[in-house]
Amino acid sequence: MRIFVTNDDGIEAKGIILLAKTAMEFGEVTVVAPREQCSAMSHHITLRDKMHIEKVDFPVEGVKAYAMDATPADCVRASFLGLMDKDELPDIVFSGINRGANCGFDILYSATVGAAMEAVLYNIPAICFSQNFFPDDPDYHEEVMEAHIRDIMAELITKKLPDGTIFNVNFPSCSIEDYKGVKYDRVPARTAFWDDNYDIGHKIACAWSSSDAMVPYGKKELRLTPIPVTKAAEGTDIRAILDGYISVGTLKNFVL
Repeated sequence: MRIFVTNDDGIEAKGIILLAKTAMEFGEVTVVAPREQCSAMSHHITLRDKMHIEKVDFPVEGVKAYAMDATPADCVRASFLGLMDKDELPDIVFSGINRGANCGFDILYSATVGAAMEAVLYNIPAICFSQNFFPDDPDYHEEVMEAHIRDIMAELITKKLPDGTIFNVNFPSCSIEDYKGVKYDRVPARTAFWDDNYDIGHKIACAWSSSDAMVPYGKKELRLTPIPVTKAAEGTDIRAILDGYISVGTLKNFVL
């Protein structure tokens, strides 16, 4: 099996290293990933700027790895539309492991999901992997992901989904002791995982008219303040990981 691995946290991220290492147990692995952090870029592709790609050393023996100055969707698109010969295209794409859950409304912004959605445009199946994360949480754990990612991967690569559909896997940040199992067929919650708020900071410059309704005293700085939600509806992806389960669901590419 030929496995293509990408992510949105950058090629040096801990998650993609674990994902590629685990994937090596199932086949030949090629990593093509952004050189830098590309979170929340959704399905963004580069149209006018030049992109660069180079082979890089990767801390998993046997993995061929390339870094691109590009988005996750670019990494898939450029690889499938020129960098790879048609007879070298992968049998499956793995995207992740993202640092942070990709659940609910946040799926729309996720570049982890965007890369997988690009793959299915070429009839290549794809799976997203994400690890829930709360900044500054003393109870944050990756134990469940590390213990169960191989079994989840082994199970899902054998399952065929309808055209244009991907698997979306989210791991909880609980300890092994608090882990409760796997919840399948989870649907996206009708809320974002983060209850975002934009705060207006200090005045930067008097660039706009003082009569402007939104910014009456000139140009100001906006800062995003994310607060994680604490509840979600039963049967949803967010509810599953908050309750200590691995969430497995499917997402459909809306154009297919």
